[in-house]
Amino acid sequence: MGMAMKRRSSRRAARFSEINITPMVDVMLVLLVIFMVAAPMMTSGVSVDLPKSNAAPVSGQDEPLSVTISSSGKIYLQKSAIELKDLQAKLVNIAGEKKDTRIFVRGDKAVDYGKVMQAVGEINAAGFTKVALITETITK
Repeated sequence: MGMAMKRRSSRRAARFSEINITPMVDVMLVLLVIFMVAAPMMTSGVSVDLPKSNAAPVSGQDEPLSVTISSSGKIYLQKSAIELKDLQAKLVNIAGEKKDTRIFVRGDKAVDYGKVMQAVGEINAAGFTKVALITETITK
């Protein structure tokens, strides 16, 4: 009788000794798809209607800073709203002595061109020379 009990318990233990990873893989693939879809939406920061252009993409290794001018003329550094007069100081605080930091200026196509150029002027006055105006590419 003792032998029969031992045999049953060993079969039961053998049956549960392996971990089924299929549900975990399924969950991980779903999460991967969710992050792949959501990631491009999270990088843009402030939503603006960019003008269209045939310009080639700007390449680089470092993560650029983003200065955005909304259609209402409000200026954002990354996702934080700031005043134009504070732009120089904020850029210097963030980038420090790295004056070769790339800065992308995203101006809504409805905003006055002078407002965009004021922002670019403040960036240049702070000593940053790698400034790029961001546009949407024209699809043919």
